[in-house]
Amino acid sequence: MFTGIVTDMGEVRGLTRGGDLRARIGCHYAMEGVDIGASIACDGACLTVIAKGPDWFDVEISAETVSKTNLDLWSEGRSLNLERALKVGDELGGHIVSGHVDGVADIVAMRDEGDSTRFTFRAPAALAKYIAPKGSVALNGTSLTVNEVEGTDFGVNIIPHTKSVTTWGRAQIGDRINLEIDTLARYVARLQEWKA
Repeated sequence: MFTGIVTDMGEVRGLTRGGDLRARIGCHYAMEGVDIGASIACDGACLTVIAKGPDWFDVEISAETVSKTNLDLWSEGRSLNLERALKVGDELGGHIVSGHVDGVADIVAMRDEGDSTRFTFRAPAALAKYIAPKGSVALNGTSLTVNEVEGTDFGVNIIPHTKSVTTWGRAQIGDRINLEIDTLARYVARLQEWKA
């Protein structure tokens, strides 16, 4: 489990495509404190550390994960939002995030509002029903509050601090973004289906 509070910006250092996709990710974490088998959210996708060095870790990514995320766009040098798994007793500063990406949203508009930037995203139609005004979403692993929803489009504001410590300062219209809907919304909708 994660909180959607990004704790490092990493970089893709290498990719190997075989039966699965293997990636080497550079980071600023003290890797002596990261175990093999640990979970690290990489742009919101929960991935397992399978090898590590002093300032990097390797992950193996299944075809299923690649098909549901923007990981097919990864290339060497790409910056990533990273978050280590939540420990019991850690502050829950964002919202409960599983690291199980539901799909990909597109940035369709950006405009400055004061020092913040208002982003408009277009969600896949099958996921849009789970997104509610003032609800939470995880976008590329970042916990964000939804401002408004119109059909499949929804807006969020990203403050200067978030832009400076995550990859959001480099985002552009047309970018494909990993979207994880709020876990509570998913279960409420599932319960409604069972009632029907």
